[in-house]
Amino acid sequence: MDPVLGQRLSTRGKSPLRVAHLLSSGGFYGLERMLLEHCLHAPGQHRVLLLNGPEELAERFRKAGVELTRCANLGSLWQTLQQPDAEPVLLNGHGFKGLLYGWLSAMRFGLPLVTTQHGFTPRSHKQRLYTWLSLQLCRTPQVRAVACVAGSIARLHSQAGVRADKLHVIPNGLPSAPEAQHERPAAAPAAPLIGFVGRLSAEKGPDLFVKLAIELCRRQPELHAVLLGEGPQRGELQECIDAAGLHERIGLPGYQEDMPAWLRALDVLVISSRTEGTPMVLLEAMQAGVAVAAFAVGGIPDVLSHEVSGLLSPPGELAELAAQVECLLLSQELRRTLTTQARLTQLSHYHLPAQAERWRQLYRNAVGG
Repeated sequence: MDPVLGQRLSTRGKSPLRVAHLLSSGGFYGLERMLLEHCLHAPGQHRVLLLNGPEELAERFRKAGVELTRCANLGSLWQTLQQPDAEPVLLNGHGFKGLLYGWLSAMRFGLPLVTTQHGFTPRSHKQRLYTWLSLQLCRTPQVRAVACVAGSIARLHSQAGVRADKLHVIPNGLPSAPEAQHERPAAAPAAPLIGFVGRLSAEKGPDLFVKLAIELCRRQPELHAVLLGEGPQRGELQECIDAAGLHERIGLPGYQEDMPAWLRALDVLVISSRTEGTPMVLLEAMQAGVAVAAFAVGGIPDVLSHEVSGLLSPPGELAELAAQVECLLLSQELRRTLTTQARLTQLSHYHLPAQAERWRQLYRNAVGG
């Protein structure tokens, strides 16, 4: 162990626990939203070491008051960890690169390491390799704990041989809802509206949402649909919409800063993901009182109970998902019943203060205090 860092580690009980989060990111999505809220809940105890990501993301964290340092490579990360004012006590690696760099840093400096597993998208040879390597690293003694945002992710680790005492399921949580009222966005059509919120990439299934929206728009002349987000599939999604002649009713307005207002403008949020952890947008919709129809993938069925707090379809069964969306559109009473229970579920089981206490205990146990 580095002697200076070792001295800081030995005094962890005398000062607030300081966590350094290692993050590589392409933008502000669910993982990044969860991390920002996590840091804001305990001001001064967290810093983000950004291994890769756009400047807009870095500025979002900084403007919110979260300490963030860019680290261009492993060498600059190690230089940052050795700075006198860094005071790292514990490392938390997010995603494959965060875990890998965290593991190497734990080996170099003897720091305790936990990793937060938000989900895997093994849709290519490279992604499958990253998934396999992540699971193998989690088996090593350098990783003190593995925090999974959904039970399905924990089960995957267990099947890969990760010890049960390392695995912790801590779903995402939301802070209390702000009291401010959000006006309906001017760009939101004054008509029945279904929406997709997320990255426009294969694992999130925006192509499946577009197919569903085209079918429902053809059956319901007043219906409109929006996809809120950016990503690599945007061009092909627009081509599909244009080919159907529905560009005036199915919109791609991109990422929206005032997402609460857009969520409240929706009659139904559709989650057509092929793979998931615990989607932040699901919790946000539950908190906002928006009806949800979703594929039962990842942690979604852990959160929503079918016909109690939402409607769930088997993964990939697009015709069934479309039928459930239509059912919600046709019944205001059903939407009201489901959203009332969904609000209660979010507040009782996915509330940030309660989740933060579980994180605090996990961190303390990881450093042995």
